[in-house]
Amino acid sequence: MSKTKKRFSLVLSLLMAVTLVLSACGGNKEASDSGGAGDDTVQLIWYTIGTPQKDVNKVLEEVSKYTKEKINATVTMKMVDWGDYTQKMQVNVASGEPMDIIFTSAGGFDYVQNARKGAFLELDDLLAKYGQDLTKTIDPAFLNGSKVDGHNYGIPANKELPQQEVWRFNKTLLDKYKLDTSNIRTLDSLEPLLKKIKENEPSITPFSMDKNYVPYVPYDYVIQNLPMAIKLDTTDYKIVNILGTPEMKEALTTMHRYYKAGYVSAEAATTGSTNDLTTSGNWFLDRAQTQPLADNLWSASYGYPVVSTPASDAIITNTSVQGSIMAISANSEYPEKAMEFLNLLNTDPVLRNMVDSGIEGTHYKKVEDTHMENLPESKNYDMPSYSLGNNMLLYLNSNDPDDKWDEFKKFNAEGVNSPILSFNFDASKVSAELTAVQNVKEQYWAALMTGTLDPATNLEQVIEKFNQAGLEKVMAEAQSQLDAWRAENK
Repeated sequence: MSKTKKRFSLVLSLLMAVTLVLSACGGNKEASDSGGAGDDTVQLIWYTIGTPQKDVNKVLEEVSKYTKEKINATVTMKMVDWGDYTQKMQVNVASGEPMDIIFTSAGGFDYVQNARKGAFLELDDLLAKYGQDLTKTIDPAFLNGSKVDGHNYGIPANKELPQQEVWRFNKTLLDKYKLDTSNIRTLDSLEPLLKKIKENEPSITPFSMDKNYVPYVPYDYVIQNLPMAIKLDTTDYKIVNILGTPEMKEALTTMHRYYKAGYVSAEAATTGSTNDLTTSGNWFLDRAQTQPLADNLWSASYGYPVVSTPASDAIITNTSVQGSIMAISANSEYPEKAMEFLNLLNTDPVLRNMVDSGIEGTHYKKVEDTHMENLPESKNYDMPSYSLGNNMLLYLNSNDPDDKWDEFKKFNAEGVNSPILSFNFDASKVSAELTAVQNVKEQYWAALMTGTLDPATNLEQVIEKFNQAGLEKVMAEAQSQLDAWRAENK
């Protein structure tokens, strides 16, 4: 029983006593399989990431009508904004907040670490009993790659498998100033374009970012957004402090130059979301993770044209395999019903599209059987598709080709594996040091990455702060585990 319900303990005790009596007299099996719900409709609580949307409750009312008919469950969705998600969910788990389904990922409420801490239920048995349909639908690479110590603790979204970074541009401004993006790839190559926008568009944010921004360098992180990483073309598999690498030093120097030039918002290091900029169109460029035909998706979502160009290669990493996962909370009152819902969400196009795009005729309209287009009211229900389940069930945007999902499968097949794909660091032996390292990260990381701090005068000091917190000990433990993993996996 959750802490918030303890005041009802007397009533619940009486109800439990009655239930026990009924069970002794041969209570039905259906009740136990539904987490004790019997014929009563179960209400599932779903926490997910993203800027809270005006129409979320309106849409979930329709979702609940559908899920009540299908699995005798209703669903309440609680959205937590991007920059607040990890901290909010840490508090929720620690306090025993009632919840059934939790969005988690390598970079948002860390999937592996929280699975090991006991925040999520192990799902092997539930998958076998209630998730048989989804296991036939989701690419096996996701289910295998998201295992922690040999077990599934969440259901990954069936989406793009590699992680590829792109520079995204507001095409209206590109066209207005006839700017060429054909030679854009590196962070430094952006400078002439940023300068042009800064000089001519005072109301536009040239380089849009929030506090989660990290310059791209060709390394894979042992733990997302902590300074332990390994080079993508490594031959010695040596874990290094990313802050000490020449690539990151150069990137941070460029970021500080951009910050001083006014290309980056002065509040970038404390900004939780840039949703206001994408809604208004008052931005020129940002960086994002892409997928096949992503420009069509972004353009349809924002209501104006967006184009992109690569900023990295397509690499399959733990972060990309674990980039979007739905776990069942360890304190869920209805784990079986939660798995039934996840099974339905990942296999039923009607439910998946309702959760993603809202109410047909209100937020979107069907163009024909497989294609749709957003209506003006979609601005009140603009959801991050990647976080909501099996993307390959989604209707296509009006300008998407019929073979979009075939393009996804091709993209997935062509991705290159990170050298540490499937290595999951167990931090239990250095948990105190890792907590101290994370505290240092909270103080300095965002300010460094967004260019707010000058690396020339601050970088060595921040590195020393990390070392004083125990980073070198954490890295040594990670290196020991990586060496053992390599030996075991040849």
